[in-house]
Amino acid sequence: MTSSTPEEYDVIVLGAGPTGENVADRTVAAGLRTVIVEAELVGGECSYWACMPSKALLRPAAALTDARTVAGAREAVGGARLDAAAVLARRDSFASDWKDDGQVQWLRDSGIELVRGHGRLAGVRTVTVEAEDGSERVLTARHAVAVCTGSRPVLPADVPGLAEAHPWTNREATSAKTVPGRLAVVGGGVVGVEMATAWRALGSEVVLLVRGDALLPRLEPFAGELVAEALREAGVDLRFGTEVTAVERTGGAGPVALTLGDGGRLTVDEVLYATGRAPRTADIGLEQVGLRPGGWLDVDDSCTVRGVDGEWLYAAGDVNHRALLTHQGKYQARITGAVIAARAQGRALDTSRWGAHSASADLAGAPQVVFTQPEVAAVGVTLAEAERLGLRVAHVDHEIGNVAGASLYADGYRGRARVVFDLDREVIVGACLVGPAVAELLHSATVAVVGEVPIDRLWHAVPAYPTISEVWLRLLEGCRG
Repeated sequence: MTSSTPEEYDVIVLGAGPTGENVADRTVAAGLRTVIVEAELVGGECSYWACMPSKALLRPAAALTDARTVAGAREAVGGARLDAAAVLARRDSFASDWKDDGQVQWLRDSGIELVRGHGRLAGVRTVTVEAEDGSERVLTARHAVAVCTGSRPVLPADVPGLAEAHPWTNREATSAKTVPGRLAVVGGGVVGVEMATAWRALGSEVVLLVRGDALLPRLEPFAGELVAEALREAGVDLRFGTEVTAVERTGGAGPVALTLGDGGRLTVDEVLYATGRAPRTADIGLEQVGLRPGGWLDVDDSCTVRGVDGEWLYAAGDVNHRALLTHQGKYQARITGAVIAARAQGRALDTSRWGAHSASADLAGAPQVVFTQPEVAAVGVTLAEAERLGLRVAHVDHEIGNVAGASLYADGYRGRARVVFDLDREVIVGACLVGPAVAELLHSATVAVVGEVPIDRLWHAVPAYPTISEVWLRLLEGCRG
């Protein structure tokens, strides 16, 4: 049954994850009546099946490892193991027990209206919403529709038996109620290495199967090398150059048998596939506005969708494939909200590099943390990327363990830092840090890259002694020659 009278708003947002919530928050703050459409939990992937629960699983293991690296604390904890039940219970609390009451209340308090159901574009500035009971509502927007539907895990279609085996994706890996005795993880990217770290610490026998020859291949090579070394030390069976050619799980329950590319067999209790993401755009009505269903949405720096006339359709977050990171999605949302508000109010846009209506950081200064042991933190471009871009660059590496603050933080601290600097502009264009607690150093690197702070000025930003951040002094000494 379809409602007979369209409901009119200023802005319609498809998807109530962090990106959609932030778009709506900005447009409401600008005085625009905004409705957000969501078929699942308000709060999205990050809140319930990604960022929050995964980091809640990882933090207890990191805390215990930290204690073991400091004399005195090491003797106190002895051979203590994580209490898996307590870790999972804490994880559940960070995922709000997979209930969205708190986030729904936040929408109400912020003045954002919520419509539950599956939203589809039905034409220019028009969305239909199908509720669980099959009823349908028609929404229209005076100014804008923002697609913030995110991404989903991808399972390879060419592995016989995989779908029938009900493999884990990031959703099952972050919400599982028990610790599997044996876990195979397929994929050497962020999800793969983080979940291998977490479940090994909780007691699983973990096998990490990687098709290529390196972990975290999009980061500096030493990052993957140090993480691989630590995973092996933790007892993870790490196998490079390995493909899974078939999967078998009788009746969809019980052990999973994996056939490997070399003909070998591997039997585990669960298998996690962490082999990529695809946009959630297959069934949102893109064909109604001349776009291809199922594809990433191509946007300009203002997050306006290309190929649609009238500057009314926007896409922010994973769905535009600029930077599949929650914080970048929220950043894009802030830009998108500002763009929608400016156009609604008849104001000109500033889409220059670093302008108020340009998501410039996606391409030049997107930070990322991998919460393995050791942590990996990176921003900007790698050395190889800078060279591919044709920049005239140099790099400086430094062993973080040689800094006084690092030696105080952990006995035998192991870690490495690299900065990539542009010789022509004399600014840092990339940084990568690997080691315990380096995530908290990342924002300083991000400010340096995004702010394009001249190296001669950074020389006057004095790091406190004795902290790990003193590594910046050593790096800048190398930059200055």
